[in-house]
Amino acid sequence: MYHNRNRPRLTAFGSSRIGAESAVYQDVFELSTKIASAGWDGMTGGHQGMMAAFSEGIHAGGGHIRGITLERFPTPPGNTLSEERRANNFFDRMGILIEEADAWLVLPGGLGTLSELAMTWDLLAIRVLEPRPLLLYGDMWEPILATLSGQLVLSAEHAFDTIEICKTHADVLAALQNRS
Repeated sequence: MYHNRNRPRLTAFGSSRIGAESAVYQDVFELSTKIASAGWDGMTGGHQGMMAAFSEGIHAGGGHIRGITLERFPTPPGNTLSEERRANNFFDRMGILIEEADAWLVLPGGLGTLSELAMTWDLLAIRVLEPRPLLLYGDMWEPILATLSGQLVLSAEHAFDTIEICKTHADVLAALQNRS
């Protein structure tokens, strides 16, 4: 399926370890269905967990979902990707996920998600990337940002202004509506 570039593309970062039986998985599925219905397409790393929940929701909402998968790992069976692009390594994959997005949604995750957030956030803060929404979804991000705000030595004065914490589906949809 060809991606309609008249629709903005939202990259989602999140844990590959959160299973379909989790309430968080179902919540992300429901959120991403609403995102697709609001006119957005999606992009993920194309694997399990939050990436699968987001992909399934975008697909269910009628959107195009692009997976940027790693050559070193097999593509998960039964995925809902509209399109798959294989990346040679983590850095190529991250570059595509960051640079080819109109906005980013950071879902619950671990170290990989934190590294994706850090790279995207830094590139926005130092203005290597044009301003666009960087949305952190869920309860885990506020205490992490509070700790970081008291500890980091920042290269950009207004780095924290480039991030928006979203606690509800309505928060995410409102932030994206302002950019679609």
